[in-house]
Amino acid sequence: MSDYMIRATAAKGQVRAFAATTRETVEFARNAHNTSPVATAALGRLMTGGAMMGAMMKGENDLLTIKIEGDGPIGGLTVTADSKGGVKGYAFHPEVMLPPNAQGKLDVGGALGIGVLTVIRDIGLKEPYVGQTILVSGEIAEDLTYYFTTSEQTPSSVALGVLMNRENTVRQAGGFILQMMPGASEEVISGLEQKLAQITSITALLDEGRTPEKILEYILGDFGLEILDRLPVRFQCNCSRGRIAKALVSVGKQELQQMIDEGETIEVNCHFCNRHYPVTVEELKVLLAQAR
Repeated sequence: MSDYMIRATAAKGQVRAFAATTRETVEFARNAHNTSPVATAALGRLMTGGAMMGAMMKGENDLLTIKIEGDGPIGGLTVTADSKGGVKGYAFHPEVMLPPNAQGKLDVGGALGIGVLTVIRDIGLKEPYVGQTILVSGEIAEDLTYYFTTSEQTPSSVALGVLMNRENTVRQAGGFILQMMPGASEEVISGLEQKLAQITSITALLDEGRTPEKILEYILGDFGLEILDRLPVRFQCNCSRGRIAKALVSVGKQELQQMIDEGETIEVNCHFCNRHYPVTVEELKVLLAQAR
């Protein structure tokens, strides 16, 4: 498998860790949505974080949705992930172009601006769990770090990155999430902080050829790293003609009749994978008979 993540623990269960490489997943999204470099970086970071956060859920049918809405030119991002490494997402305005930031990097923070981050976990209960925090930087990794600390009371370190080639394809993408478990000792916390301070960027580690295993070994090797399992990561959209038909039936008879009266094939577009589904007038008539 090319894109994958690993789950691990360290310091005798005091640290929980995830690391992922997601180049092909992010490149699939870039190609599907024709995203600009800054939109690719923003969406790729959130998809990588979403895939790892999805793997924190235990249920077969659990679903995680992360939404970012900001006042910057990209407008926002939506990412959905399951517990098995499947992830999908889109940017509200994928065409946004911005000059580099002061550090000469893609200006994801400027593209998103000031706003809010919302995490929705649907784990089969009557109501999904919803947590919300402000965007502290718009750079996404820092925003998720802040979310974990304030909304879930779990001190965490999140690193996410997307590195682009000159022709604007994805060269590297990936990240890690480290979390301190309740009762973690001061010795482990300070040791980990010192190690993390030595890391310049996650994409630099990936570009050196480090795998998720080697990245966690580099960070947690002195803390008794124990790798638990490895999961494939992939862009996975569950749209289909059947789901499109259900959505059209749900709009009601009046709307469907209007579409039929216009006498032309309509096209329904999936936000997540940008796939187009043509629906003919004859097919609309069949759906009208099913509508209430």
